[in-house]
Amino acid sequence: MLHDVAVGTRERLLAAARELIEEGGYGAASVTAIAERAGVAAGTLYRHFDSKQELFVEVFRSVWEREELAMRDAVDRLARSASASERLQTFLSTFARRALHNPRLAWALIAEPVDPLVDAERIAHRARYARLIAAELRAGIAAGELPSQDAELGAAALVGGCGEALVGPLSPAAAASDPERIVSAIETFARRAVGAA
Repeated sequence: MLHDVAVGTRERLLAAARELIEEGGYGAASVTAIAERAGVAAGTLYRHFDSKQELFVEVFRSVWEREELAMRDAVDRLARSASASERLQTFLSTFARRALHNPRLAWALIAEPVDPLVDAERIAHRARYARLIAAELRAGIAAGELPSQDAELGAAALVGGCGEALVGPLSPAAAASDPERIVSAIETFARRAVGAA
C-alpha cells in the first residue's frame, strides 16, 4: 500500500505517478491525482520535485532502467554458444513481450506525446538500447557471423523499427492482438535486417 509509513514520501509520489501512468497514461497523472494516490497534499509534490515533468522523468528513467535490466538478463541467460543474431533477437523479443504484457505503460514510454523534458529522456534511453545492440552487432561482425555493416546505424534502425512495430498494437485504441505473432515478426525482421543466416 502506498500509505505505508516505511515508504518515504518521494518514493510514494514516484509509485503513485507510475501507477496512474500505467492505468491511464500521462493525462491521468495530474498533480492532484498523484498526490491523492500517494496520500499527501498536492503541494507536497513540489517539495520533492521541481515540476511534474521532473517527476515524470524520474518515473520514466526507473521504468526504462528496469526494462534494460530485464533485456540484459534474458541475453545473459542464453548459452555461451548463442550467436550474435540470437542475442539480438532475445534482446528485442524480451522488450516486445514485456511491452505487450503491459501495453498502457509501454505506450506511454514509447509513443504517447509528452513534455520535451520527458521526451529527451525517451531519446536518451533509445540511444542506450542502440549502443547495447551495436555492441552485439560488432561482436557478430568480428566473429564472422554477420556481414560487415554500420553497427551504430543498424542498431538505431533496429531500435526504431521495433518501437514503430509496437506503436499500433500498444495504442489505447488498438484491438486485441496476438503478442506471439508480433514478437515472431520482430525477431524475423531483426534477423533479416542484420543479415543473419
